[in-house]
Amino acid sequence: MSNCLLLRGLSRESGHWGEFVPQMQAALPTLKIDSLDLPGTGRFYQQTSPNRIEAILEATRQQAITDGLLNQPIHLLAVSLGGMVAWEWLQRYPQEIKSAILINTSFANLSPFYQRLRWQAYSQFINALTSNDAYQRELAIVRMVSNRADSERQTIAKAWAILHQQRPISLSNSLKQITAAARYKPQYLQPKVPVLLLNSLADRLVSANCTVAIHRKFLLPSAYHPSSGHDLALDAPQWLIEQANIWLSK
Repeated sequence: MSNCLLLRGLSRESGHWGEFVPQMQAALPTLKIDSLDLPGTGRFYQQTSPNRIEAILEATRQQAITDGLLNQPIHLLAVSLGGMVAWEWLQRYPQEIKSAILINTSFANLSPFYQRLRWQAYSQFINALTSNDAYQRELAIVRMVSNRADSERQTIAKAWAILHQQRPISLSNSLKQITAAARYKPQYLQPKVPVLLLNSLADRLVSANCTVAIHRKFLLPSAYHPSSGHDLALDAPQWLIEQANIWLSK
């Protein structure tokens, strides 16, 4: 049985996968699926996040080693900031990776800042990070990353607010993650393991052009969902699972 490790994005933790993990596990029973928390989030919310992707990777990889998840080569499924961490992982330790699926991620040396965080989302993004009300904070975030009906987004925000109250990511750690993402410029080295790019064409947080730029630079296979928001696992979980199944079956 192969291991598949899931990595979340900016200011998110493993709990934000919600029902996606059991759904994916049920659909892909030959995989052992685990989700990792980046430093400063989830079970490590009291830690200080590094402000460089390279250092975030080293802390995350050490977590995987401690948890016994690197006893054999792994698959990675990672979104946004997690996709940058996954890219650095497969560049530094390709022998540990079987394949990777990167969702709605971006690199600073391939895409301009106003595409990596769309200017239309700036004020909403700042208001979300600085809000002292957990529900309003999470509602602002889910409205940025999801294109589902607003009634559904309100329900999701309530669940995410509970997560934030239990394991809050600090403003300081969020800013460190933003800094790490903003200046991540990986070397132009072709991956030594298979990589699939997945993209949401209706992403209102990060421009779809960012994934296109990676696709064109490295000639990697890619697939696009026409209506999902940034959080593809939230908006189109079955499509994502189908794409993962097709990819891993190869």
